[in-house]
Amino acid sequence: MTRFGIALPAGGRHALAPTPATLADGARAIEAAGFESAWAFDSIGRGFLLADPLTALAVAATVTRRLELGTGVLQVPLRNPVELAQRVLTTHLVSGKRLLLGVGAGSTVADFAALGLDFTARFRQLNESLRIMRRLWAGESVNGASLGPVWPAALGGPPIIIGSWAGSRWIERAAKEFDGWVGSGARSSWRALREGMPRFRDFGGKRAVVTNVVVDLDSPTPSPDGPDDPCDLKCPRDVARERLHRLRELGFDDVVLVPRRHDAEHLQELRALVDRSA
Repeated sequence: MTRFGIALPAGGRHALAPTPATLADGARAIEAAGFESAWAFDSIGRGFLLADPLTALAVAATVTRRLELGTGVLQVPLRNPVELAQRVLTTHLVSGKRLLLGVGAGSTVADFAALGLDFTARFRQLNESLRIMRRLWAGESVNGASLGPVWPAALGGPPIIIGSWAGSRWIERAAKEFDGWVGSGARSSWRALREGMPRFRDFGGKRAVVTNVVVDLDSPTPSPDGPDDPCDLKCPRDVARERLHRLRELGFDDVVLVPRRHDAEHLQELRALVDRSA
């Protein structure tokens, strides 16, 4: 059974400026509409402001009770692993272990340039940081650094799912060493998602998530929908229902929609559309 989530209204290139209540109200509305999860994304230095994903999810955690809370994805190499490990554990704790930590190496040079970091070293840094963070969450000391004694309610840290392109060797690692794989609807294509899924399953992967499925049901004509086009719902409602059904058939366990609005009426309409796509 495919679960559906919604991206939090956390700012972004085309979003209205958030108000003090935006994140909390959005999270409440997502839960009330019957969605299974709420998600936050990560960018720095791209010419628009997006809320820190762990902070956004911590806010959502305090006003919801059952929503799973995911990062889709957090760019680990942009942060110091010890400091990041502490912040992740805090969000994991306040959410009551509802955090699903989607992580990746990053694919946008501007994010690394904004922080003066080496873009070419990002995969090596991702690997090393994940190793350090997992040890810290287990209560170990790493190079003299320790978070211990780790709070019993957060010991071990959250499940980790790996953001990866369909052909990357990280899909195998996502399946064998971590808790799942994250593909991007906006940054990938229908073909890549279709090819990545059997690779992930063949390696024994259990949980596959597609994020960044942008929604615009008011679009008068459907967006391009060929094999090499992004996976989105920028289309009339009848076409959106067919595309949602196609995502279900690809076998994704979770689909994360990115709507332009988070009012109750629109979210309920999306939930009804999702249900009719089964």
